[in-house]
Amino acid sequence: MDTSNPVAIEAVPSGQALSPIKRQRRSLDLKRQIVEETLAPGASVARVARAHGVNANQVFAWRRRYQRGLLTAAKRGKPSLLAVRVAEAGARAGDVQSQATRTVSGMIQVELPKGKLRVTGYVDGEALRVVLEALRG
Repeated sequence: MDTSNPVAIEAVPSGQALSPIKRQRRSLDLKRQIVEETLAPGASVARVARAHGVNANQVFAWRRRYQRGLLTAAKRGKPSLLAVRVAEAGARAGDVQSQATRTVSGMIQVELPKGKLRVTGYVDGEALRVVLEALRG
């Protein structure tokens, strides 16, 4: 048996899970402060990152965002809705067509910070109202 390269093995009792690593969240102010420290003459990104317990690659990513002006506090106001007009594709004023003979398909897609909301198929005024009410919360 070769003992020149020992391997550490940790036993976990049955029924117990390893605790997940919790992601640290840092405020925008702290991120800006860390980035600004790295921009000082003679500063080392690695040393500044280590002093704050952050991976240097993460600090480089913050620096890129900082230089693009993306590391600023977003103005968070109460969300407001825009006026919406529902019209059929290619419809003109005066066009009269029976609702029963129409074959309409459509899609409503709303992009949100945490994902997209998509409604496909026949999209009528009622479907639009439901979507907008859901967005209002």
